[in-house]
Parts: sequence; C-alpha cells; structure tokens
Amino acid sequence: MSAPAPPRATAPPLSAPEARVAARARRGRTLRLGRRGAVSLRVEGRSLAVCLVITAVVAAVSALSLTTGDYPIGVPGVLRALVGRGEGADEFIVLGLRLPRLVTGLLVGVALGVAGAVFQLVTRNPLGSPDVIGFTHGAVSGALLVMLVLGGSGIDVAVGAVAGGFASALLVYLLSRGGGGVQGYRLILVGIGTSAALQAVNNYLLTRAEVEEAQAAQVWITGSLNGRGWEQAAPLGAGLLVLLPALLLTSRALGMLDLGDDAARALGVRVDRVRVGVLLAAVTATALAAMAAGPVAFVALAAPQVARRLTGTVGPGLVAAGLTGALLVVVSDFAAQRVFAPTQLPVGVVTGAVGGLYLAYLLVGQWRRGRG
Repeated sequence: MSAPAPPRATAPPLSAPEARVAARARRGRTLRLGRRGAVSLRVEGRSLAVCLVITAVVAAVSALSLTTGDYPIGVPGVLRALVGRGEGADEFIVLGLRLPRLVTGLLVGVALGVAGAVFQLVTRNPLGSPDVIGFTHGAVSGALLVMLVLGGSGIDVAVGAVAGGFASALLVYLLSRGGGGVQGYRLILVGIGTSAALQAVNNYLLTRAEVEEAQAAQVWITGSLNGRGWEQAAPLGAGLLVLLPALLLTSRALGMLDLGDDAARALGVRVDRVRVGVLLAAVTATALAAMAAGPVAFVALAAPQVARRLTGTVGPGLVAAGLTGALLVVVSDFAAQRVFAPTQLPVGVVTGAVGGLYLAYLLVGQWRRGRG
C-alpha cells in the first residue's frame, strides 16, 4: 500500500490589517509609470467615476461663475474673452475679475481637501483637520501680528500667515511627542488645546486694534475670495505643483499608516519619517491656502469625509478629496455671491455654516458608536 499523502499546508489566517491590505490590493488596477514601473498608482473604477462626475460639476459651476453677475456675459462671450478676442469690457470682467477669483477658489479647495485627507489619515480620526488641530489659527495669529502690530500689508501678511502656520505646527508636533513617537489621538488633543489658546490670542489682538483695522482683519479671518487676483493664485498654484506630486508618490505609505503604526512598520513603512514628511507638506498646503484667501473654515474637515463616502474607499483618496474640496469652495463662493446679492458674503461664512453642521453630524455619529 502506498503511504497516505501528506496533508496540504494551509496559509495562516490573515490579521485584520493584513486582510484590509489584501482586499484593497484586489480592487482596481495599478498604473505603473516611469522606467520599469518605478512609480505605481492604484486606480479604482468607482473612485475614477466619482472623480469624473465631481470634475464635471466643478466645470458647470465654474461656467456659471464666469457668466453670471451684475454684468452677465454669455458662454460665447466668455470663450472669446478667454482667448483674447472678446470685447474690452468682457475681457476685463472675465480675465481681470472673475477668472482670478475662480482659480484662487479652486486651488484653495484642492489644497485644503488634500491637506485634510493627510491629517485625517495620519491621526486616524475624522476630526483631524487643520481647523480642529490649530494650524489654521496659527496662520491667523501670524497674519494678525503682521497686520495689527507691525503694520504690514499685502505680501507681508501672506508671509506672516505662512510663518504662523509653521510655528503652530511645530509647537503642536513637539508637545504631542511621547515615548512612542507622535500618536494620532495625542496630536488631536494637543492641537485642540493649542487652537483654543491661539484663538484667545487672536481675539486679544482684535480688541486692541483700531476699529478700521479690526474690521479689515475680521474679513480676512473669515476667509474671503473677494478681490482676489493672480497675485494670490500664482504662488498657491506654484506650491501645489510641487506638493501634490510629492504627496501622491507617498499615497501607498499613507494607506499603510491608516492601518496603524505597528502594521505599517511590519509592511516596511518608515512611520516617523513618512509622518513628518506628509505633515510638513500638508501644513505647507494649509498655509498657502490661508495666504491666498484666509482661513476658509471646515473645507479640510468635510472634503475628505465626503470623498470617502462617495468613493467607498478606505485608502488615502487624495485626488477625490482635492476635487471635493474644490467643489465645496466654488459652490460656497457662488452661493455667497448670489444668494444675498447685491451683498457679497465672504466664502468662509457659507463654508463655516455648512461645515459646522457637518462637524455636529460627525460628533453625534462618534457619540452613538461609543454608546453602541
């Protein structure tokens, strides 16, 4: 008689993080770019479809923004103005007023959406955004110091906003460091405390300023696209041209961070180095957005969450988050211009109202899960 066949070896069961990685790997297609596929990007069908739909809606709202207003211009007139063949008044309104405002809003939305997605992935918490953690209030503090104490304006305020954002980010990072490095929950708690302290400083600066200066500063603090031109859009666009490709190249490592530090290290991710790098890029994007339009509230909080729900993914989703942020800003700005016309509200008023409701929804959802 022949000896019985040895039992077939079975693979050990996957842990929960490994199962999530495997499930994610089976979805979509991988695009390999560069020589020998040095750069790979994961593309999922549903995410691609959602991004295309959002892009189409953004294009439609952009067309409305360029054609409607106190001086209506038809689509043919806008197209002629864009190619430099329109009438003088049309070209001035489209190229000098409406298009710079629209481009600035789009870029601000992309910057805040991507930055919010990075913060929420690193902290592994839907409340992890520049608004909540305090980086936005740090940018406001830097700008107010330049405007109200040093008497600066224009580019000086922009530099102050960027410096304040980086200073607050460094402070939160140093205070949240512990024996095991920077933990997401600790970063959020320290950021909330820092945000409250910075908000108190900002209120103090406003109360000590002259009435006219305080009113001008309050408009900037709210977040506004009124009067924005190419001088605001150009630096933000140049910064995003550098930051977005760098963040997209780290999307795989970001996805691993979403599984937890231990799982990410087991999968070969240098957790501390990646975390510092992506946070630095996200803080830079937030500061550049604040430099261009002031601290537009709650876009960084809501855009990544809305994008995740639309795409149904658990990965970074940076492209979807950026497009959703752009959509939120341009729709909010269109409403701010048209709903109460001829009065034009700052875009931050609309995003703050919508984002505040969404924040309440998130908090109620977390409270219910905690009680369940």
